[in-house]
Amino acid sequence: MPARIIDGRALAAALNAETAHRIEAGRFHPGLAVVLVGDDPASAIYVRNKDRAARAVGIEARTIRLPADTSETALLARIAALNADPVIDGILVQLPLPPQIRPQAVIEAIDPAKDVDGLSPVNAGRLFMGRPFLVPCTPLGVMKLLAAADVSVSGARALVIGRSNLVGRPLAALLTAADATVTVAHSRTRDLAAECRRAEILVAAAGRPELVRGDWIASEAVVIDVGIHRQKGGGLVGDVAFAEALPVAASITPVPGGVGPMTTACLLENTLTAALARRGHPGKG
Repeated sequence: MPARIIDGRALAAALNAETAHRIEAGRFHPGLAVVLVGDDPASAIYVRNKDRAARAVGIEARTIRLPADTSETALLARIAALNADPVIDGILVQLPLPPQIRPQAVIEAIDPAKDVDGLSPVNAGRLFMGRPFLVPCTPLGVMKLLAAADVSVSGARALVIGRSNLVGRPLAALLTAADATVTVAHSRTRDLAAECRRAEILVAAAGRPELVRGDWIASEAVVIDVGIHRQKGGGLVGDVAFAEALPVAASITPVPGGVGPMTTACLLENTLTAALARRGHPGKG
């Protein structure tokens, strides 16, 4: 029997509807500033989609476009102004940045209370101390996908392929907090295929198209594919060879339509969380 498809689009639509309801009930509109430096086509599409999704749930989205030759000093000054702006509840700087700007310097400049990407040292520290506030959007989306698919995380053997600060490390922390037994694999891992075959929950966030083959996947494993790559013919693939995995896995996320929509939905939820906390109403409200 082929794997059950975990529909990220449907789950994201439900989460967005909940976010919109909470915003309407709160009778205020959170403010989200998205900063785009340069003219990377993929980044421009992502930012436009985020802007559209934010407005659809009642978030006042502001996109700030800066030229590719913007200096780090100028960008940090713009972030400082957004930190001080009372109508802005969330700040997101679209990555990647031009080479003259250090991403970590930018991330550290964002007020942790407005860090809706959840990447600042303060929010990362809270996550690893078991006191999460604003959690990185993709890992948060993965956990919501697992919950929606009724995956029993507690006690399960989970493998995360990738150790980035954006996905792999925070996701490992979330899985550990949910009582999974977690292994983090990376480019130096010996016999990655063998590690994959031991996993009951396999999350591929390696950034390599179709790295994980069907015969790497344990029978009845749950597979979450974080990767997204455009092929020469224009199609999209993930980090998992989907057609090979489909007859083996118990459940799997598609690409597109899996993790991606949930990442955006969690960004909007984080913006509301930040807005509520700044108004003295932390949590779900």
